[in-house]
Amino acid sequence: MTVKFYSGEKVPLEMHKVRIIQKLNLLSVDERLKAIKEAGYNTFLLQNKDVFLDMLTDSGVNAMSDRQQAAMLIADDSYAGSESFTRLHNTLQEIFGKQYFLPAHQGRACENILSTVYVKPGSYIPMNYHFTTTHAHITKDGGKVVEIFIDEALNIESDHPFKGNIDIEKLKNLINEVGAENIPFVRMEAGTNLIGGQPFSLENLRDVRKVCDEHGIKIVLDASLLQDNLYFIKVREEACKDMTIREITREISDLCDIIYFSARKLGFGRGGGIITNNEEDMRAMREYITLYEGFLTYGGMSVREIEAIAIGLEETMDEEMISQAPLFIEYMANELLKKGVPVVTPPGGLGCHIDAKAFLSHLPQTEYPAGALTAAIYIASGVRGMERGTMSEARDEHGNETLANMELVRLALPRRVFTLSQVAYTVDRIAWLYENRELIGGLHYVDEPKVLRFFV
Repeated sequence: MTVKFYSGEKVPLEMHKVRIIQKLNLLSVDERLKAIKEAGYNTFLLQNKDVFLDMLTDSGVNAMSDRQQAAMLIADDSYAGSESFTRLHNTLQEIFGKQYFLPAHQGRACENILSTVYVKPGSYIPMNYHFTTTHAHITKDGGKVVEIFIDEALNIESDHPFKGNIDIEKLKNLINEVGAENIPFVRMEAGTNLIGGQPFSLENLRDVRKVCDEHGIKIVLDASLLQDNLYFIKVREEACKDMTIREITREISDLCDIIYFSARKLGFGRGGGIITNNEEDMRAMREYITLYEGFLTYGGMSVREIEAIAIGLEETMDEEMISQAPLFIEYMANELLKKGVPVVTPPGGLGCHIDAKAFLSHLPQTEYPAGALTAAIYIASGVRGMERGTMSEARDEHGNETLANMELVRLALPRRVFTLSQVAYTVDRIAWLYENRELIGGLHYVDEPKVLRFFV
């Protein structure tokens, strides 16, 4: 919810109260400099004790509600046939209307199973934008990722409400070029992570469905950031303003053949899974759950997490519950814009995204400006963000650097975690850093893994 103060300022209002706290630690600037040097200027390698505000990710760090905590106490700790699994399965059926649920320990585990079953050498996987782990799994199995986003998607400053849309003409052209038989599925990501958490519209998903139906192609939805996308559809898409969050969710589900999700994001827990109405698809994927994840009623998750996810998914259907992150992100982005800091607009989901290429215009992309800015923000503030730029890309088959379409620093705002004063502190420190941006130099690799190199 957003309220208007007597002064005229509009401010997002938390629709919850804090009942459990965790003490934070703000190191001195000299101590922060020492910590980031020891981490190789990679914020992933920082010790959490050295971090003041952890905006690295929203994955697995969202605050649980009292109802989730209570549900964890009644978990049925059975290897097979757990009542906890049944409760989660029933919740998924009620919300998404899909019969089959295959549990997995997180989103990338789902991607591994989907890629193993459906991707082979010569496969093309069109999508609105790739995610790092998705790309890695598809290319590992010999497939090729084809991004067919709309042209507006890569405009940093824009007022387009749905920059996560697929370009329908590009999709048709790709099908004509490579053949529908070589496209096992079209992947839609609810909230394009790497270009600013930008949503797709319900209208666009309907159009993608029409094209796929004409050619017998499946639609696979990565629903990990679905809650933000649901909120944006509700408030930005005129035809959906009178629909409830549940109604929007069900229509999205009905338009997709397979949905997978990381419950570390969707559901405020830790886990994930795959849902479908197609028995043949379920049977094709089922054997890999038991091979890679665990038995079919836990899939690598603890039953306590399963209980928490079931409640968390119900809470995701509450518009007030899912609005806080987008509203806080919008507030943060607008405050940074007031101070001249370049950010992605319109503000999307997951976090506030700073345009590192414009922020550090004196650095070439080969010196990883997003990574350099992420390290500098930590030194200046103790805030840990994440690089979403060239470091997050993979080198090509010849070992050449693949320059990212955008150089972004993502400051994630996990759900129900930070206060407005903590957001204001972060804005202040970044504004100071922007005024002194010439102090920031570039980075180079001294140790570079071949796969998902940005993690280590």
